[in-house]
Amino acid sequence: MSIVIKFFVAPDAEAAAAVVEGGPDGVFESLTFGNFDVEEALIEWEGIFTGRSFEEVLDDDVPETVVDPDDSGGPLILAVSGTLRDALCTAVEHRLAEVSRLWVAERVADGEVFDPEIAVWILSGLADLARAVREGGENLYCWVA
Repeated sequence: MSIVIKFFVAPDAEAAAAVVEGGPDGVFESLTFGNFDVEEALIEWEGIFTGRSFEEVLDDDVPETVVDPDDSGGPLILAVSGTLRDALCTAVEHRLAEVSRLWVAERVADGEVFDPEIAVWILSGLADLARAVREGGENLYCWVA
């Protein structure tokens, strides 16, 4: 099964929720990726950036669910935490590479194979999107279908 992941910029959770059915394309600036567990990645990325454990980040209810499909199987919308957004905004290239390397190592430890170059590409794209969010006073969300 293929997973489509679209990180996007929206003014608030209500605006983000409004695109749940069709996705953010054509409505909000977005980046598209696929085929990884984005909820787990958001927790792992925040943990790596902040030095906190997976459980500590999870205890903070990260990531926040904006729209939950429940049993309908519809798309999910998550809010990227302000902590992760800010870490991405301020991360320089070598820090993004380091976080990517540590994230890939976590995935390998769980038996997954993840291309390190793709990991850097994902985090670099997210960092660029996060910087746009901060400049515009908006928020960063993730649509998953």
